[in-house]
Amino acid sequence: MRLRLRRRDGALRVVSNPNLFVLTGGPGAGKTTVLLELEKRGYQVAPEVARRIIQEQVRDDGRALPWADRKLYTDLMLTRSVESYLEYAPASRPVFFDRGIPDTLGYAWLIELEDQGAIRHACHLHRYAPCVFVAPPRREIYRTDSERKQDFAEAVRTCETVAGAYRDCGYEVVELPRSTPGQRADYILERLRQMRTSSCRHGVVAG
Repeated sequence: MRLRLRRRDGALRVVSNPNLFVLTGGPGAGKTTVLLELEKRGYQVAPEVARRIIQEQVRDDGRALPWADRKLYTDLMLTRSVESYLEYAPASRPVFFDRGIPDTLGYAWLIELEDQGAIRHACHLHRYAPCVFVAPPRREIYRTDSERKQDFAEAVRTCETVAGAYRDCGYEVVELPRSTPGQRADYILERLRQMRTSSCRHGVVAG
């Protein structure tokens, strides 16, 4: 099923689906392990596009990398994030995204990208569930690798900036507890049950 993004007058329209939930945060915060836990429980997960881009660019000797051409990397991240959103937009059951389109806005803030118009427009047109879950950085589990080169201080700054980008886009940011992947998955699913009858404004909102 493909969604039509243009009205009859040719204007783009906003696409919104409250079944699309984002899990974001700084690098190395354990969000992917939480998503794997949710996947084990039968929920659909949309994989992170940024890591895939880095893997592809390294493999193909490309330049769209955070340590090479950051503008090209940002453009590709936006394109892939929108494609991922549209792939899952028709979902009638909860889908959990490993980062969402506003993560690109947060990255643009971090690198002080001058022209953010296209990113903001994409954030406006493609809306997730109003609550966004954020995995806070945890020094005890933080590790670098060939694709994650930031130190822990930069991971903290990334988390704060990305959370700010989601708030700027009108989302409520709910911080996950610093616990096991299973307990974090339990927390998320309990929040979803609560949201069936009340707004997530009654939840724990990160400051």
